[in-house]
Amino acid sequence: MEAPLLALVPNEKNNKRNNRWNTALRFFLVCVTFSIVGLIILGDGFSYSLVRGGNKWACGGRGSRQPAVATTLCVGVVYSMASGIGGGAFMVVWSSSSQVQAFDSREIAPLASSQIMYENDMRAKYHGALSMGVPGEIAGLHEAWLRYGRLDWNTLFEPAIKLAKDGFVIEPYLGLNIASRGSLEELAEHGPGALYNGTIGEKMVEDVDSYGSANAAKGDLGLHRLIEALKHMFAERMNLGDPDFINVTEYVSEMLSISYAKQIQEKIVDDTTFPASYYMCRWSQLRDHGTSHFCVVDAERDAVSMTTTVNYPFGAGVLSPSTGIIINKEMGDFSAPTEISPDMLPPAPANFIRPNKSPLSSMTPLIITKVSEIPNNQLTGVIGGSGGMNIIPAVTQVFLNHFTLGMEPLAAVEHPRIYHKLIPNVVSYENWTCIDGDHIEFAEETEIFLRAKGHQLEPKSGGAIVQFVVQTLQEPIVAGRKFGKDSYIFHGKLTAVSDPRKDDKPAGL
Repeated sequence: MEAPLLALVPNEKNNKRNNRWNTALRFFLVCVTFSIVGLIILGDGFSYSLVRGGNKWACGGRGSRQPAVATTLCVGVVYSMASGIGGGAFMVVWSSSSQVQAFDSREIAPLASSQIMYENDMRAKYHGALSMGVPGEIAGLHEAWLRYGRLDWNTLFEPAIKLAKDGFVIEPYLGLNIASRGSLEELAEHGPGALYNGTIGEKMVEDVDSYGSANAAKGDLGLHRLIEALKHMFAERMNLGDPDFINVTEYVSEMLSISYAKQIQEKIVDDTTFPASYYMCRWSQLRDHGTSHFCVVDAERDAVSMTTTVNYPFGAGVLSPSTGIIINKEMGDFSAPTEISPDMLPPAPANFIRPNKSPLSSMTPLIITKVSEIPNNQLTGVIGGSGGMNIIPAVTQVFLNHFTLGMEPLAAVEHPRIYHKLIPNVVSYENWTCIDGDHIEFAEETEIFLRAKGHQLEPKSGGAIVQFVVQTLQEPIVAGRKFGKDSYIFHGKLTAVSDPRKDDKPAGL
């Protein structure tokens, strides 16, 4: 009997991957640079309604982790085009007592998948039921709840179930309502087993089988240097792959070293840019797409930065009729041996499909801390974005705008951005009008400066959406010792910024 293409199993390998993932998060920064009770910010304008409707879940129990779980489930209902329990996620948790923990709940390839499964129909990699990876979001949320949760598991589902049952105002970026099939109630009552070993998973497998195959520095000179650094980064990233299948330990250690940063620095020339071949890109680029991101900081300054995705708007474009779950399109983030990409480079072997393997991702949830004389480091920022491969340059620019250039948090997020994918060797710069009517565009002098360096420019409408929380610490941080507690965490002023490019809003409670 032929094995089913899709088998839903718990994402067990994620536990051993989580420790490695903390290190990988820092790579993109190495290439680029040598008082409210609680606060939630997320994309797509939903933060106010979630906080108003979910007040008791945000305030009850332990700190920032439980509202993160409840918020993730709510976002999966109200912004199902880019998030949901049929997809995957990355979560970074900061605690003043236990420091940082990363949860990797990225989707994995089905058991019967193979690197040649799309050789006769490359469209099936991007469209339809065969583009689905095994969902990981619920497994990741449950693992976080097991480690940190104090409220009952089913309690965290109540606001999302209420939204799914009672309905909600559709935002401009959604425009589609999906009928609930009771999947949230079943997950609330029976836990992840309902998806991975129970009736929800069985129904999804049946639905997928029924579809069959289908018919992701300062001033203008600083901006030039940033563009060049991003090109080097994109050239290197396709050598990476799932560390359970590809030995990347030495490679990642080298990329995170000061010596490697100096090598990249020496290759950047202030007077000019170069053809794509100069950056020694060997493989075609991953082109992943839509996501959702939110940041949570609580009264104790514990924090969560979490990005979720189903890849592309509405994932595979397939709805499981029996469960109401939108199927992800994460198999499209793998490389395929026979695929001819627009950049005409060969596909990256490190990202080829294998059963239980996760594809590369551009998701970049970050938590920034400041080293202090107090035994525990101090939280200074929480940041992340949505927008596929545009996330990396967008998060990098907001980070540098605030922590290097000294911009206020709002200005750091609002400032016009550039994007580069290495191939095509074109700088995309923002030139568009947001939902609220604000126009975002680089100054003409900046465009002239970059063209003089040899950059090919094109205007871009849209890009990544960034969420940013900053804690302003008073100096010296060691003032906390006046209270006789060496581990005292100083509570500075919190400033939350949601990207106006998509009419986002922060919320406090």
